[in-house]
Amino acid sequence: MSDKIIENNQVTIMGEVASKFTYSHEVFGEGFYMVDVLVKRLSNSDDRIPLMISERLIDVTQDFTGEFIMVSGQFRSYNRHEEQKNRLVLSVFVREVEFIDEELDGAKTNHILLEGYICKKPVYRKTPLGREIADLLLAVNRPYGKSDYIPCICWGRNARYASGFEVGEHVQVLGRIQSREYVKKLSDTETETRTAYEVSVSKLECMEE
Repeated sequence: MSDKIIENNQVTIMGEVASKFTYSHEVFGEGFYMVDVLVKRLSNSDDRIPLMISERLIDVTQDFTGEFIMVSGQFRSYNRHEEQKNRLVLSVFVREVEFIDEELDGAKTNHILLEGYICKKPVYRKTPLGREIADLLLAVNRPYGKSDYIPCICWGRNARYASGFEVGEHVQVLGRIQSREYVKKLSDTETETRTAYEVSVSKLECMEE
């Protein structure tokens, strides 16, 4: 049963370790740590993607900054309570990790497959330059009754198609994880630069129930 569930959320990324490990939490005596990886885009910019990794998979006391790794796992979300409200925090939960000699070709460095349910009405819009965009929020089921909530962004023809989805529709997406910075206004005088993560969708289909 759980293997079937895992198939609905598969991530593989390759990139350069860009931070030291920071402690996140412990489950049944197993410590989990966060580390950032820079993953090249085809356009030569980078996405900075956070990984959550068990101390059983890698020596978290070492600093691997500058090393290249390949990981596979799931894209997961959890709600972190801060400033009187919940904030959706996304990271790649690592199941397998290996060191590689260098980055491989850009097309294969960042790949995600998700299958889930639309959990709010897609938001369709056009940029000032006329590009069509649709934002989706996908609920991806995990074993034991949990779900991950993954923001996805569609472009062009996919955006038009996605704009017609109803809440509860069962869809599958293929794409890549991307990071983007935005400025959060904390008060009239204070702002903070934060990073949002989402799936940039390259292929989208509705699953027949």
